[in-house]
Amino acid sequence: MGGDELQFVEWLRGRHPRHSAVVVGIGDDMAVLAATSDRILVSSDMLLDGVHFDTGRHSLFAIGRKAIACSLSDCAAMAVRPIAATVSVALPDPLPLAGAEELYTGMFSMAEEFDLAVVGGDTTRWSHPLVIDVAVTAAPYPGIEPILRSGARPGDLLYVTGTLGGSLLDHHLTFHPRVREAEALSRQLGRRLHAMIDISDGLSLDLWRICTESKTGAELDERQLQAVVSDDAKRAALADGRTALDHALSDGEDFELLLAVEGDATGVGIPVYPIGRITPSGLTIVRDDGRVEPLEPRGYVH
Repeated sequence: MGGDELQFVEWLRGRHPRHSAVVVGIGDDMAVLAATSDRILVSSDMLLDGVHFDTGRHSLFAIGRKAIACSLSDCAAMAVRPIAATVSVALPDPLPLAGAEELYTGMFSMAEEFDLAVVGGDTTRWSHPLVIDVAVTAAPYPGIEPILRSGARPGDLLYVTGTLGGSLLDHHLTFHPRVREAEALSRQLGRRLHAMIDISDGLSLDLWRICTESKTGAELDERQLQAVVSDDAKRAALADGRTALDHALSDGEDFELLLAVEGDATGVGIPVYPIGRITPSGLTIVRDDGRVEPLEPRGYVH
């Protein structure tokens, strides 16, 4: 990387915005955050070149944006307020300083949109592809309990916040984390919102995770699912011979929210789309002709 680590850290410090939760930011051995709650939530995501992005095809700005957006999507999944993040990167040796700045500019663009403070991390160089690790902290919103995967109950209805199956055609780089939608849904639905997850690995696999944690089953409705199959899923189906529904069920990286709700959730001002219901056991799908078939939990597994 043209330019050394000291120069790059100074560039980062110059980009670091003032944030009410940050007492000491980039420059010390640790950042210092002001206490905002009696509980702090922590999550981390590691993204790898050739797995989560492709530096041969994707811009460094878009890659940086995605790195932060993935962590923000974790905050959305639990309906909590993002506070601060540390970012550690292993930069490939030939990458110039301007490339590192472009990568972080993409990160800052997403962080600033959601009032997330990037407060430090680590930067190294090596003779291998780009690796990015983001660790994010968050806190509950006043009056809102974090929404877990484990609260679904038989009879709950299943909803998603948007269309599914477009990740292979670069939706995974351009998605918008549903942070604000999660807060609004949690406030509007209150105790009727029993469980939630962001769809990162595939609808059927992430639904299985809710069922496993909640000790329930689930039944998806193929007719309802057709309304949330994205146009990109249909284009992908034409290209590879898989069905558009299969893309929606298993491609992953849609980053929409999947909710288990007691009763109707469609009239609360946030667009949500019904796709099925929670059952006592099993994972099934009701086909258009009424047949009930087992649903295999498929998606992205490392």
